[in-house]
Amino acid sequence: MPRTPLLLFVLCSAVTLSAAPLKVFILAGQSNMEGHAKIETFDHVGDDPATAPLLRQMRDADGKPAVCDHVWISYLTGRGDQNGEGHGKLTAGYGSRQNPQQDGGKIGPEFTFGLTLDKAVREPVLIIKTAWGGKSLYHDFRPPGAGVYPRTPLDVEKNRLLEKDSGRYYRLMMDHVRQVLADPKRVCPAYNPAQGIELAGFVWFQGWNDMVDRQVYPVPAKGDKTPRYAEYSRLLAQFIRDVRKDLNAPQLPFVIGVMGVGGEQPNEHVAAFREAMAAPAALPEFRGRVFAVPTAPFWSAELGAIADKKEQVRQRRFFLDSKHRDHANADGRMTEAQKREHVARFEADLISPAEAALWERGASNQGYHYLGSAKTFALMGQAFAETLLRVRGAP
Repeated sequence: MPRTPLLLFVLCSAVTLSAAPLKVFILAGQSNMEGHAKIETFDHVGDDPATAPLLRQMRDADGKPAVCDHVWISYLTGRGDQNGEGHGKLTAGYGSRQNPQQDGGKIGPEFTFGLTLDKAVREPVLIIKTAWGGKSLYHDFRPPGAGVYPRTPLDVEKNRLLEKDSGRYYRLMMDHVRQVLADPKRVCPAYNPAQGIELAGFVWFQGWNDMVDRQVYPVPAKGDKTPRYAEYSRLLAQFIRDVRKDLNAPQLPFVIGVMGVGGEQPNEHVAAFREAMAAPAALPEFRGRVFAVPTAPFWSAELGAIADKKEQVRQRRFFLDSKHRDHANADGRMTEAQKREHVARFEADLISPAEAALWERGASNQGYHYLGSAKTFALMGQAFAETLLRVRGAP
């Protein structure tokens, strides 16, 4: 008799999980959507009392990366023409991968995005992630409604940015989404065909290649008030329209992860790009269904300060190799051993042992990859999910 209530509860829970459509979320972008935060930096998340509870979600009782109860993922990625899929229950390791089918030891926003949904949504969830490093919106992800990328004379001269490749990664993204949705049960065993699917949200996290491209987005001449990145805003708005059209989801909620590398004091060009990224969310046609989520607040200022010092060390070594006239090796007579000793002394004077230890604990990549900080990527993924949950009216 005492076992009956428990059995009833289990049966009711199973019914609840299958009583609503499978919730599908699409994540797309370039290297920061891939994710370059090594799992070894998880401990740093727990050093801050404000994020310590998040770390407890990221790990199980044995201290290993948590595995979601009812969130599955299909991840298309690759290098060059070699693309492949990794799929299974969501856990850590679905960040940047050398082999698409093997755990890469890293996380991107998808990990805590899924953990947040796992906690808030009762029905099964499927994440379809497509991400490749070093990809632009103006060419690689170019939406079909924007037409073929107009090549410049320099593109022709260098035989790059070919017309046939314009929008290639948009097509790869859409083809993979359609492939997964044609047979959701292959990736998500909890899928119930009788209940169907619901396209519940799209997250776009990209921008670096566009932001630094002075050919496509030239710096305005002095006195020219034209926004430098207006074309990015136009392309992103068209991207949203085309994604919705191609998925037959005209009201699909859409999150734009606004570039936040460097934190909350950007230079004028970075600030202009962030404004351009966020601009589509303010268009009347998208109001209430498209949201710009700043990621600058999640940049680690303490790790960023150490990164600035490490850049000084790198420049010191560069000047030694270049025999800079204002440097210790102006005559070029220093041996390799002397150079290493000189740089080591410079680094020891500049970066304290405590800072070096903090760097080892919290950072695992370059600044343009948010320093490979699990704390930063965890907060971003959580923020993206919470934004889409608010659209649904979920707590």
